[in-house]
Amino acid sequence: MYNIRQKIISMQYIRLRSYVNLGGKLAFMGVMFLALTPALAFAAQSVMITVTKGFGLSLYASDLGDIKQLTVGDEGTLFVGSQKSGTVYALVDSDQNGQVDKRYLIARGLDYPEALAFHNGSLYVTEEDRIIRFEEIESRLRRPSRAREVYSNLPSLDKKYSRSMHFGPDGRLYIAIGSPCNVCEAASPFGSILAINVDTGASEQVASGLRSVIGFDWSPDTNKLWFADLGRDWMGDNIPADEINRLDVKGSHFGFPYLHGKDVIEPAYDKPENLNITLPEFELPAHVAATGLSFYRGEQFPERYRKNIFVAENGSWNRSSKVGYQIVMLEMEDNKIINRETVVSFLDGEFPVARPFDVINAPDGAMYISDDLKGNIYRLFYNAPEQSQETNNE
Repeated sequence: MYNIRQKIISMQYIRLRSYVNLGGKLAFMGVMFLALTPALAFAAQSVMITVTKGFGLSLYASDLGDIKQLTVGDEGTLFVGSQKSGTVYALVDSDQNGQVDKRYLIARGLDYPEALAFHNGSLYVTEEDRIIRFEEIESRLRRPSRAREVYSNLPSLDKKYSRSMHFGPDGRLYIAIGSPCNVCEAASPFGSILAINVDTGASEQVASGLRSVIGFDWSPDTNKLWFADLGRDWMGDNIPADEINRLDVKGSHFGFPYLHGKDVIEPAYDKPENLNITLPEFELPAHVAATGLSFYRGEQFPERYRKNIFVAENGSWNRSSKVGYQIVMLEMEDNKIINRETVVSFLDGEFPVARPFDVINAPDGAMYISDDLKGNIYRLFYNAPEQSQETNNE
């Protein structure tokens, strides 16, 4: 890992350009700014982002508010949903220089449109207790068509809960519906993953016993569904673990609220005698908040990163010292996770430079990272050593 430190020379906003690998050295290109209080207006500060050798990080887009989840269209348009601000944006890098130069407001005034998915030319968005669809969206970015309702049986938003969705290999829309509590026995479909036929509206529950699943993806080798589930709060700094799970049998129960991680028994609820629980494939540290999960499908990164899982750890709040705030790679071997390593860390001591929420594949083999702390989107790319050239950074 390499540390990158840059003086803050303005007190108005944050701007990040790119880091490049120059023959084993990392150089910062551009300027970084961070908002500070007036009392600190003349105090020079510094922040640090840590990246693995060979990788670069650039600011793809900024000033997007409380952004959450990302999805990419067939033509490379990046769509981003917000939470409380109720907006959905489309972002276009028309000159393909690694930075957005056109942005379009697709919708405003929606209720919690954080979950997005793209399929067959259409953008799907969660809104209130339903899922809506913007058809032929990439040809209508300036004037999107009126959204059509495709599913209306989501739980009411009276109790806020996490939602995320992706289209699966079978063409159905999979939506993860979190539990509306820290720990409770919530009625279905809370705490489950549903598979929905968007043409007929027919739905099927494929997994249950979940607390808060946001990041999920299918293995490019086996088509098995993998997902991250956030552990409960208020049990201490180091328990329970955040989980990485794999769905092998449709209808499996993954333990919540009776069992957390592999072996932490919930004191408030007794497990039903006949309930079979599927244990996690891998345990992450407690409170890292694994909100984004994607298999890397590109070819830009070196071979050892390909077809492995990348996880966005949004970072801890229910802990005496901070953990997470990073992008990690989970190395796979024979359909098992054998190692976890940090690729990008946004935590400078106890100061979070960013809170990565989602991480997804970009069409050119890079990866996009959403930051719900600053409203930024970063682009993670790899600089092959043979492509590096010495540059004057004066």
